Amino acid sequence: MRFSLPGSGRPDLDVARGERLLAWAETDDAVAGGTRDALYLSLHGGPVRRLPWEQVEAADWDAETGTLRVSELGSWGEERVEHRVELQGATRLLELVRERVTASVVYQHQVRVAPRRHLRVVARRAPSGREELRWFFEYDEGVDPADPAVREVAQEALTAARQQVEGR
Repeated sequence: MRFSLPGSGRPDLDVARGERLLAWAETDDAVAGGTRDALYLSLHGGPVRRLPWEQVEAADWDAETGTLRVSELGSWGEERVEHRVELQGATRLLELVRERVTASVVYQHQVRVAPRRHLRVVARRAPSGREELRWFFEYDEGVDPADPAVREVAQEALTAARQQVEGR
């Protein structure tokens, strides 16, 4: 579906069927828009990238440069995919990004694995609620997920979290 209505101010940005742009910002060579279910990015005339909110690990705004930085969830030990886009008039989009990413987090609990070292058990779901919960671990710097002691703490924390949230 393409939104580009004459005089509407909406950007020319493809979004999935059944989705509607709620907020957007653009420059001459980049467009970012958000729906209830995902963030859409089109950089330098390239293809439109759809990032479901539950796959957005973090989003940061640099007001001085007008740059939005979005990092995707990833796997430990692998570099996270990051998108940077300079935008103008992004206030509504930034509010939407904050609200939608926050809405995707269903559960978060921090567990100590060593002095001053923690892991977090996180459950996320698409804000629409139509998807199953997806469970993740986030590790403080210096915590090795391959360490058997860390794996044991992580598994115990995940089991307790699932019992609390899902009744399993």
